[in-house]
Amino acid sequence: MRVLLTGGAGFIGSHTVEALLEADAHVVVFDDFSSGKRENLSQYTRLHVVEGDMRDRGAVSKAIQGCTHVLNLAAQVSVPASIEDPGGSAQQNIVGFANVLDCARRAGVDRVVFASSAAVYGEPRGLPLSEQSPTVPMSPYGLEKLVNEQQAALFERLFGLSALGLRYFNVYGPRQDPTTQYAGVISRFSSRLAANEPLTVYGDGRQTRDFVYVGDVARLNVLALRSRVSGCCNVGTGRSVTLLELVDALAACVGRTPEVRFAPPQPGDIRASAMTPTRLHEWFSFSAEVPLASGLANLLAAAR
Repeated sequence: MRVLLTGGAGFIGSHTVEALLEADAHVVVFDDFSSGKRENLSQYTRLHVVEGDMRDRGAVSKAIQGCTHVLNLAAQVSVPASIEDPGGSAQQNIVGFANVLDCARRAGVDRVVFASSAAVYGEPRGLPLSEQSPTVPMSPYGLEKLVNEQQAALFERLFGLSALGLRYFNVYGPRQDPTTQYAGVISRFSSRLAANEPLTVYGDGRQTRDFVYVGDVARLNVLALRSRVSGCCNVGTGRSVTLLELVDALAACVGRTPEVRFAPPQPGDIRASAMTPTRLHEWFSFSAEVPLASGLANLLAAAR
């Protein structure tokens, strides 16, 4: 495979670079470095890096030449930013993705896989969530990801472009920036633990989330590129935990009990989230391999 990986300098992207190189793929990273970091790629030598913005159709078209596969991870991924500037967010996530799809089909690319999100579901009407569950996004970001799925399905019908959207749940692991608006709760908690600061839990801490380790996600990304299935697929472990259970797991990793402060629930926060991995199993024979305790230990070690 010769893979154009947009957003390859980011959190999930840089781990996927490693997985692709281990699979003997040729990788072209396309990134504007607005959130991705060059140091995330510094350890990889067999790599071609192109700085560019996927809203720039000419830049995308040039970078994609000779590629057989595309993995689109580049996006504006902040829910608050999408609410504050829905037009700007749509330019990146809808117009930018349209450029990637159109350049891919014109370049004769065999396969496109792209990051969707569990945000397409909004407030769940029933759990666990399957790919057939109702999609009622609660933010422009969630709506943009749902539109991406529809864009890809349209390109498949019009041009025969094989495309798959991966609905990531709560991905965590090393290289996730805890200072950003869209940092996961695990990266924020880990950063505060490393600084010996108290943890802030919004609400009563009994909210549930499915946390999936970034190394497992990277491995799935490679499997998805090699497959021919299309549509969408949930990406998680199939096992949700409460935030209080997460705090306990982190405490076990560091060998001490952190101070926990409770604050009012954040507006728009989803109470419960859980997914079914049936399609993951059927389509890819895939199961998440890294248990939460091991993933947290890896993250904390990297932070140190």
